[in-house]
Amino acid sequence: MSKVCIYGAGAIGGYLGAKLAQAEAGVSLIARGPHLKAIRDNGLTLVEGDERSTHQVTATDNPAELGVQDFVIVTLKAHSLPMIVEPIQHLLGPDTAVVFAVNGVPWWYFHGLEGEWAGRQLETVDPGGVLWSGIGPERAIGCVVHPAAEITAPGVVEHRSGNRFSLGEPDGSRSERVLALSQLMTAAGLKAPVRPRLRDEIWIKIWGNASLNPISALTGATLEQMTSDPATLSILRGIMEEVQAVGETLGARFAVNIDKRIAGAAAVGAHRTSMLQDLDQGRPMEIDALVTAVQELGRMAGVATPTLDTVLGLVQQKARLAGCYQG
Repeated sequence: MSKVCIYGAGAIGGYLGAKLAQAEAGVSLIARGPHLKAIRDNGLTLVEGDERSTHQVTATDNPAELGVQDFVIVTLKAHSLPMIVEPIQHLLGPDTAVVFAVNGVPWWYFHGLEGEWAGRQLETVDPGGVLWSGIGPERAIGCVVHPAAEITAPGVVEHRSGNRFSLGEPDGSRSERVLALSQLMTAAGLKAPVRPRLRDEIWIKIWGNASLNPISALTGATLEQMTSDPATLSILRGIMEEVQAVGETLGARFAVNIDKRIAGAAAVGAHRTSMLQDLDQGRPMEIDALVTAVQELGRMAGVATPTLDTVLGLVQQKARLAGCYQG
């Protein structure tokens, strides 16, 4: 039985942990605060529609208690990653893979590529290269997260929609380890396709992350409101055009066009983005991984991003004044 640790068992991590526990995988959770206490006292409860299940799982805030794992699935927000470099060492053996189920531009983006971009590092998502040197890009497996979930009470995770976690090796190979992880997640009732070009899927998500998130934080608008207002829609489209230019210069392929991506966001309706929710609740905002990193990539690739630069400057200041961003 594979040993799997979910590092950061919040909404998505809790959902994933509960599904793996249902499949009787050897799963453990790193959590904190009231959520951790509730899981320890009462188990981890997953609500899916009318179904409710509770699972007794090992949960701790101290990775040293768990020992070496086969897979560590990190479901933290990107700005928290540098802080786990030291404690995650307790979970790492010679062959441990670390799956980064994290939004935005991944810190390992240029690992496994050939040509002029090979081995570049991104300061905005890995300041000082602490992840690159402390965890190592050779351990990384990429993951694009599509489900939506929410912690509705300590120890209780409600699954809202979606069950796909797209996986991919940085070099695009169908390695033994990524296939084993896919099989493990599939056995838990999840969709876990192995993508040879995972970066393409990452860019489709960045399209929305870099445009919808900061504009929502600036305006307070829902997806429906942003995509139905002509003025806001024009800014969204401008950012998306710039994002696509950066991605394509770096070799990405966009399988859908901007109109379809915007229509997909509009169809979600009156949804408040994660960045807006974080601002409202005074939590640190994921500005660097979702937006600033795209600016860094643009400068690296020689692609101008004037619309993104303007919106980024505004949302950074708004977040700083709210105490939600240090940069």
